[in-house]
Amino acid sequence: MPEWRAQRNERARLQLERARPDVFPAPVLVHSLTQSWTPALPRLAVESYWRAHPLRADRLARGLAARSGAPEGWSWRLSRDEETRPTSFRLPPAPYREARWDRGPGFCCLCGQMVFRFGWHRDLWQAGAPNTRARWHAACVMAWKLWNAPGEHLRLLSRLQRRRCAVTGKRLLRSAEADHRVPLFSVWRDQRDRPWPELLTFWGFPNLQAINESAHRAKTVLEAKSRAVERSSSAASSRAGRRGDPEPEPRRAGAWLPGSGFADTAPE
Repeated sequence: MPEWRAQRNERARLQLERARPDVFPAPVLVHSLTQSWTPALPRLAVESYWRAHPLRADRLARGLAARSGAPEGWSWRLSRDEETRPTSFRLPPAPYREARWDRGPGFCCLCGQMVFRFGWHRDLWQAGAPNTRARWHAACVMAWKLWNAPGEHLRLLSRLQRRRCAVTGKRLLRSAEADHRVPLFSVWRDQRDRPWPELLTFWGFPNLQAINESAHRAKTVLEAKSRAVERSSSAASSRAGRRGDPEPEPRRAGAWLPGSGFADTAPE
């Protein structure tokens, strides 16, 4: 380590020691003191910890959401009118981010649980009340970023899969991409009525995989064909199920047939 960086980290360490309270999450402190760049403030130390552990953040955020549960009367719906409601099925459902179900300052707008000092999810300081200046858990911030941009965590996915493509089993190439095992359009179409905490699993690590670019293209083509077939079948069923459609008139002898001239005989 260069001398100038060591001096900078020593100053940051001293500042962190003065700023942090006596009760402070031990894993965060250990992580901070082993980084190439030591964070100088407790809040920065907590954020650095969760950035380094997205897998833990994902698991914790989904666990906190399960503890809260969905608000009574809430359902996963899309809207283009409300800014707080998702406009696409690709965005994770988050009821407590919607204006109607917002719990106010001191409660996480993602999982709905109380937020304490430094964005921590537990009241280590026995304050008995949430931090009313906070609206997010530090872990939930990391989980939200993961759910919306899983490609940024491709290196972790590759390591979890021992650098093997999840589809072909071959070695992952540099052009590998992040993919959802169960497509999000399928989640919206077939799974939208499941309990909210269970829905979040489809955006988290349990439903993420790293696959090679060629395998990703082939998987996308198969999914597109499947959607096209389902849309065609649905449209055909809708037409067949309409009521009040007039019966087709029987074709008369001598009637004009497009592309083939006149019919010579009447249908039987």
